[in-house]
Amino acid sequence: MNTNDLLFVPLGGAGEIGMNMSLYGYDGHWLMIDMGIGFGDETTPGIDVMTPDPAFILNQIDRLSGLVVTHAHEDHLGAVPYLWDKIRCPIYATPFACGLLRRKLEDSSLLNELDLIEVPVAGGIDIGPFAVDFIPAAHSVPEANILAIRTDAGTIIHATDWKIDPKPLIGRVTDEGALRRLGDDGVLALVCDSTNVFVDAEAGSEAALRKSLIELIGNCSGRVAVASFASNVARVATINKAAVETGRHPTLVGRSLWRSVEIARECGYLRDAEPFLAEQEIGFIPPERVLMAVTGSQGEPRSALSRIASGSHPNVSLEAGDTVIFSSREIPGNELAIGRMQNQLTRLGVEVITEHDGFVHVSGHPGRKELMKMYDWIRPKILVPIHGELRHLQEQRRLGEKCQISMTQIAENGTMIALSKDGVEVVENVAIGRLAIDGRRLVPIDGNVIRERNRIRFNGAAVATVVMDSKGNLLGYPQLSIQGVLDEEVESYIWDHVVNEVEEAVKRLKPSERRNDDAVGEAARLAVRRTLRESTGKRPVTDVHVVRV
Repeated sequence: MNTNDLLFVPLGGAGEIGMNMSLYGYDGHWLMIDMGIGFGDETTPGIDVMTPDPAFILNQIDRLSGLVVTHAHEDHLGAVPYLWDKIRCPIYATPFACGLLRRKLEDSSLLNELDLIEVPVAGGIDIGPFAVDFIPAAHSVPEANILAIRTDAGTIIHATDWKIDPKPLIGRVTDEGALRRLGDDGVLALVCDSTNVFVDAEAGSEAALRKSLIELIGNCSGRVAVASFASNVARVATINKAAVETGRHPTLVGRSLWRSVEIARECGYLRDAEPFLAEQEIGFIPPERVLMAVTGSQGEPRSALSRIASGSHPNVSLEAGDTVIFSSREIPGNELAIGRMQNQLTRLGVEVITEHDGFVHVSGHPGRKELMKMYDWIRPKILVPIHGELRHLQEQRRLGEKCQISMTQIAENGTMIALSKDGVEVVENVAIGRLAIDGRRLVPIDGNVIRERNRIRFNGAAVATVVMDSKGNLLGYPQLSIQGVLDEEVESYIWDHVVNEVEEAVKRLKPSERRNDDAVGEAARLAVRRTLRESTGKRPVTDVHVVRV
């Protein structure tokens, strides 16, 4: 590897959906594309949010020229508040994404330090040896961008999160002309979204969806709530239009929705929309006149819809005769949370409508037909699939080969590849990882904190306290605290048995060992573990405190 190589290495978002973070290297400089988050699951107790570990670039941070944010989705910019203090490089984004970043950081001391450079829609910027053009693309958020990254070694098209929609309603259509011109000039490599590669049809148009949602809402009788991503401003505009068309009042429930609407208006969108009512006013409106846009389509536990479903929302409730429309897709990994919430709504007598029941959602990602159009427009020499699980990447590779792209390369997270007119090759595998947002700190997802938390979660925990004098004599019965293993009210006999075994284990030690805290602690720990394993089949995480008096 040398400085004349044009390098690509994903640190997140390749081999998975979410946590997008990629690096391009050339002439001794690195350019980062996106800095996104992912979400915790049953394997990460107490963790809601995760980020890629940027350790690879932190070890050479003086070579990082900047961060380009492609668009305002959490899996592309959500990690900036957590990681920017580590990288402290300039950030380049179009106005809507800049507005969202400012809101995210407005309560943080970082806002005044953030080097945030606003790039006009369809604009461009030179960043070190990289000339970056922002090419407008239709997606499910305003101002999504396909990036043309020009270097002396060739042009890369970084096309994450896009589709072809002739009527996106908010924002611009995907700029076919600009992409064709790039193809005419010569494109070395296309680094491309794989999310919907298994879908034969095109993603679909927001304009067609608007017509369907208005018709569906018009047939509902009670309150109607439409759950979607807060950043999907076109969907929010559709909900507003549907309220007007069906004689309902448009309302917003969820702080992130209000934030998105505010930013959209600052950027010139939603100017013709009817004013949204605050959630505090919903209770004073007849049910048949209420149409709510709500957050929580993915079952997020603290979201507006989750609180409504559980009956804990302070201002909004739903009942029999009301309807909730899930105008979104299920993100892989969220199925259980979404299912639990939908069951809660069903128990309330609420009708739940999803994309399995009707035309209530269009994707923001390209299907196979759109991918083939992109290949035809830019005619890349090399195809590198990203933004998908491994099966998605492999399928796009097969599709590219069928479409006569001469070279294709899968690069999962941590795989560094060199791109040139002569071909593509893997040159290195760099260290990757995940950082968990644990309260006010970042911890490695595979570190001791999460590992111990999982052990306690599955096996429980026990703490024994042994009080002795300096000669090694026990001063009273050992004290025992056990969590997640025994029901003290009905299994107290096991509790007593464990205490007795600890006492006997200490007494069996030699006099010299009883004067040694480490020996006493280990004997007590083994007694607790052995006795609980024999009695319950569990091996709790065990700690022993030896107190000398």
